[in-house]
Amino acid sequence: MSISDALHRLTSDQGLPSADRLPRWLSPVPRWLENLGLRLVPAIIIINVLGTLFGFWYYGFHPIPQTDPLITWQFASEPVIMWPFVPDSPLATLFIALAFFTWWRGKTNEYLAALAFFGCWKLGLWTPYVLTVFADAFLSVTWTPLYLFLFISHLGMVIEAFVLHRIADFPIRAVGVALIWYGFNDIVDYLIPIVGDPHHTAIPVADTTTVGNSTALHLAAAGAITLTFIATFFALSTRIYKIKARS
Repeated sequence: MSISDALHRLTSDQGLPSADRLPRWLSPVPRWLENLGLRLVPAIIIINVLGTLFGFWYYGFHPIPQTDPLITWQFASEPVIMWPFVPDSPLATLFIALAFFTWWRGKTNEYLAALAFFGCWKLGLWTPYVLTVFADAFLSVTWTPLYLFLFISHLGMVIEAFVLHRIADFPIRAVGVALIWYGFNDIVDYLIPIVGDPHHTAIPVADTTTVGNSTALHLAAAGAITLTFIATFFALSTRIYKIKARS
């Protein structure tokens, strides 16, 4: 088999879920790239699991190095009861790893797919947003290659999110669960922490730091809440267009 034949097989849609006719703004990833991702889904799952493990380490779960406390950094500063709402990006990559895994095993879980879409869209853009808004502060405490890795890898999560329409239909009940989870996350992260201080991902400036006519907390919150609203709109729009395409 020639290289061109192999590439054609990897990027063709033969044997893969058909792609509903969605507008480009709901399906911006080239079809060949969607197909390639679905063909290589075991590797995509592994990459996301590794990203999840790194993410938990980044937030402060440190089984290695053994010279570190097991719980350090942001986890150490948060009440244990609020830990589920702290590692936002690692949970998003875990959701999408599980969503792709269930599809690969023969049955899509719509709830996991919706949670994965919301999470990878939202955190995939929110992280580059705060890395840009607070670039000077981040670069003063973050190794430049790590800064670039965080920026680029999170944008990759957005690409993954826009492949999920191939394996999921985004029923209203699943979108509702995702909205409740990420909406509540926004509440405890920025508005009403319930226990302790706001639980958003730590940024290297104080929440009360003035940035322009706003504060660091308000800027971070504006990005997160806006992206949650847009995720809801995108998911429900995908649902509507899928129904129209099949009617």
